Amino acid sequence: METGNVNQQYAGKVRGTVKWFNNAKGYGFIVEDGGSVDMFAHYSAITMDGYKTLKAGQTVQFDTKEVDGGIHAINISTIEEVADAEA
Repeated sequence: METGNVNQQYAGKVRGTVKWFNNAKGYGFIVEDGGSVDMFAHYSAITMDGYKTLKAGQTVQFDTKEVDGGIHAINISTIEEVADAEA
């Protein structure tokens, strides 16, 4: 059954690695640890203060949301930020 533009958020934080991120365009892609699916990452989904950017190879933690048949990374934070918040 086709439902059109269904947006579904999945519970639980996922850990992954930034594949690439283009600062000029404000987006890039993240790959989940142990996975092979590229997940879209927009700068507005990054939770850090200040200039919101990611670097290729950086380890991040995030939630996922299905948007128009693709998977978007949302609530993205770097692992360093998570460790600082827990300290």
